[in-house]
Amino acid sequence: MYDFQCKLLRYFGNIRMVDVTTENLKQYLGKSGEHLKPSSLGHRVRFIKSLFKWAHEEGFILKNPAAKLKEPKLGKRIPKFLSEHEIEHLREGCNTLMKNALFEFFYSTGCRIGEVAKLNQDDINFAGKSVIVHVKVIRKGKCILMYAVQFG
Repeated sequence: MYDFQCKLLRYFGNIRMVDVTTENLKQYLGKSGEHLKPSSLGHRVRFIKSLFKWAHEEGFILKNPAAKLKEPKLGKRIPKFLSEHEIEHLREGCNTLMKNALFEFFYSTGCRIGEVAKLNQDDINFAGKSVIVHVKVIRKGKCILMYAVQFG
């Protein structure tokens, strides 16, 4: 982050904070962000917003020029799937029954690490070869889901 701070100071030169405008910040981000990924540009925007928000709250500036800056939209990542070779390589790395059982459970059910970590022994039905997984989904309110997963 220090490197970024130096670039920001070099770009603006000897300018007082109160003289920086939203347009100045947009020009800086446009010029310095040409070679950056959207996520990296987003980090810069957050840093600038944080800096000017602090300066405004502390009374160094009357108006926050960074308040109207928007972070770039990030595209959705496509999940990466393992090849059969990679799966076999992971299986071979399981050198205990416990590791092998956990790997097979993760792979066959698609459960996440946090979901498996929250499992209780009462959630597992060995006779029916099923398990109840507790999932917490928070989107515009709170919702806790449970679903049954077959294994074995």
